[in-house]
Amino acid sequence: MASSTTLTISPRKLRSDVFSYSYQDDSNTPLVINVLASLIERSMARNERIAKNCRWALSKDIRTRVFDCHETPDMTIQSYLERIFRYTRAGPSVYVVAYVYIDRFCQNNQGFKINARNVHRLLITTIMVASKYVEDMNYRNSYFARVGGLTTEELNTLELEFLFLMGFKLHVNVSVFESYCCHLEREVSIGGGYHIERTLRCAEEIKARQNEERGYTQIARVML
Repeated sequence: MASSTTLTISPRKLRSDVFSYSYQDDSNTPLVINVLASLIERSMARNERIAKNCRWALSKDIRTRVFDCHETPDMTIQSYLERIFRYTRAGPSVYVVAYVYIDRFCQNNQGFKINARNVHRLLITTIMVASKYVEDMNYRNSYFARVGGLTTEELNTLELEFLFLMGFKLHVNVSVFESYCCHLEREVSIGGGYHIERTLRCAEEIKARQNEERGYTQIARVML
């Protein structure tokens, strides 16, 4: 059931969450996790309605069935994402990039539909791959596997299959990242009242300011 509470992420809050994020043990769960969970749950509900008419239960493409669990995990999307964050402390931008990967994966594999049997494996795989792309330091695959409730061998297989099914197209540039932030804001504001601002400009401002300060420091050293 959707919550009636509206969570608005201001530019300042996003700047703190995404680009000046605190990785302390008591850090709050990034708000983008709520956004991502809401969108995926809506997508799953839509796919379930379609499945009743089309009579498919598993992915049509045999290659993507590697993501299907033998038994449906007894954990909500929100709880699963919160667990991943609690034990990995992956920054908020990782979840935006993971959403980019999920969308690309579904576009590249038209027979694949997100459902209760494949969503958990897809999430832990995309978040791990996104973390490797975004973060400077990462946990081993074996640690992500324990967090996601898989064996190391299973997650290694999922990662490899995911990379090939994606055609190894993992690069996410500034404009793509910003467009997905806008997409998340537009889609979720319609259904749940969440708002995501254009965060990349905040990042560019911060980086420009840091470069400027670094330049002043170097000039000061030369003058000394």
